[in-house]
Amino acid sequence: MKPIKKTDRKKAWAKRQLTTKRERRERKIRNLFRIYCEGENTEPEYFKSFPVNTETEVFAIGLGRSRTALVEKVIELLEADNFLKGQTDYDEDRELWCVFDFDIRGEEGEREDFNNAISLAHHHDLKVAYSNDAFELWLVLHYQYQESALTRHEYYKILTKQFGINYEKYGKTKEFAQSLYLLLLPNQEEGIQNAMRLHDTQRDKIYCDQNPCTTVYELVEALNECIKK
Repeated sequence: MKPIKKTDRKKAWAKRQLTTKRERRERKIRNLFRIYCEGENTEPEYFKSFPVNTETEVFAIGLGRSRTALVEKVIELLEADNFLKGQTDYDEDRELWCVFDFDIRGEEGEREDFNNAISLAHHHDLKVAYSNDAFELWLVLHYQYQESALTRHEYYKILTKQFGINYEKYGKTKEFAQSLYLLLLPNQEEGIQNAMRLHDTQRDKIYCDQNPCTTVYELVEALNECIKK
């Protein structure tokens, strides 16, 4: 972010900006997560539910875009805030994440789009929590190791049985998403270990062929480093 000129400091927009900086200094924010998600409810509400300490701030938002379109929008937003590497407000300790799925539909170019999205994010030093095929794989891994590729609808059926609700109908709501953290917490370590094990079996493949696979556990581990003690 560009320094505010002395002649501009009395302007309303400048006062707001200076106030925000002052509040952050007073709160001693050391860990800032910016998490940009494909989904508008499940992922952002889940990540915002992590009980982080007062030195950590989690900003998670769903942009309603997927793959490359999502990453391009994230780059645009971060560039406007001067948060990208090489810009004036870049901070190598800031956690910048893109969260999206493959969402296989059999459409032309979707494999290349998924690969390109991950590569583009990494090129701009953004971290990626990707899932192939769907974010729900991460949820399923809390309860079972899943080494065979399933469709998202098959994951929905597993979760419907596990949670005792119609997951496809109610699992995507904001209210249910806000309950996910506590719901999954007793099995979170199992989920991390299963996801890590699964990822290790897929690392040598190109991204679109890593199915099933999810790297959401990496973001979860990063958030866990900032949990209230």
